[in-house]
Amino acid sequence: MTSHSDSLKFAYWVPNVSGGLVISNIEQRTGWDIDYNRKLAQIAEANGFDYALSQIRFTAGYGADNQHESVSFSHALLAATTTLKVIAAILPGPWNPALAAKQIATINHLTNGRVAVNIVSGWFRGEFAAIGELWLDHDERYRRSEEFIRALRGIWTEDNFTLKGDFYRFTNYSMKPKPIDPQPEIFQGGSSRAARDMAARVSDWYFTNGNTPEEIRKQVDDIKAKAKANGHKVKIGVNAFAIARETEAEARAVLDEIVAKANPEAVQGFADQVKNAGKASPEGEGNWAKSSLEDLVQYNDGFRSNLIGTPEQIAERILKLKDAGADLILLGFLHFQEEVEFFGKRVIPLVRALEEARDRELVAAE
Repeated sequence: MTSHSDSLKFAYWVPNVSGGLVISNIEQRTGWDIDYNRKLAQIAEANGFDYALSQIRFTAGYGADNQHESVSFSHALLAATTTLKVIAAILPGPWNPALAAKQIATINHLTNGRVAVNIVSGWFRGEFAAIGELWLDHDERYRRSEEFIRALRGIWTEDNFTLKGDFYRFTNYSMKPKPIDPQPEIFQGGSSRAARDMAARVSDWYFTNGNTPEEIRKQVDDIKAKAKANGHKVKIGVNAFAIARETEAEARAVLDEIVAKANPEAVQGFADQVKNAGKASPEGEGNWAKSSLEDLVQYNDGFRSNLIGTPEQIAERILKLKDAGADLILLGFLHFQEEVEFFGKRVIPLVRALEEARDRELVAAE
């Protein structure tokens, strides 16, 4: 039978940014305030979710007029739960690794090791300009992020840590107390060659934008082969926007309404900014490089994963993503509290049953 360590993990996007997870004028019963989010975290924890991922934004735009800072917000959610792990998004540039290492080590102790980090390499050039941060070219941003991760790991595990990098320098730096073991997990995003190469060297988890199982498999094969050559292991998280309803027609109608009521000016503004992501990579591939405007109505190409339909249809499609190499599904929803609960009660048990059935088949075939 599937062990807990082998079973697919589930995470949800924390709506600590206003406007929900779609750039649309459709009604969204999702709040960005702390009261809404505390309750949401408790609902998720009670209904089979393993992780929550907070977002990092410094400035308004594209329907996200308000945003709470990710690390402090993540700590508040951890304080309201007992088993849920919360992944705090951190952006090199505004953060120095010494500050991040100290913040996360303290929260690690306060929450019995339930905090993780997501190192965001940055796509929002206008934001960097607004806060006076140096903007680097695409691959240089990933090179800085890799140094950032190496600094975090060194600070967390070594005394008299020394690093003579191109972006960060440490000399005989000892931080105490260090995080309790196991060390905080390090996530990263991306789809470009630079992102995949970085994951294959230093990250515990690699998040990729929504896509088909066939396209996910291409990335997984590339990352796993490179990681193996580096003596490293990395797990894969896939973004998806879930619309689970009693009938497929109901689910598709919701998708059609989201797209029909999309805010075209905000979607186009977002499209202009994400040209600084995958399209700016030397090979012209990566996050949002091939996204249509319809795809961009959902920030991370979540519609492409096609988790839209009945609970049974969605569970089958999730298993195909697992077969393609996904270890975790990162989910966005329209009405978070109601839909996280519905997903946890109706979809996750079906996924677990499919995993168990698959294991029985494998045992019988041996």
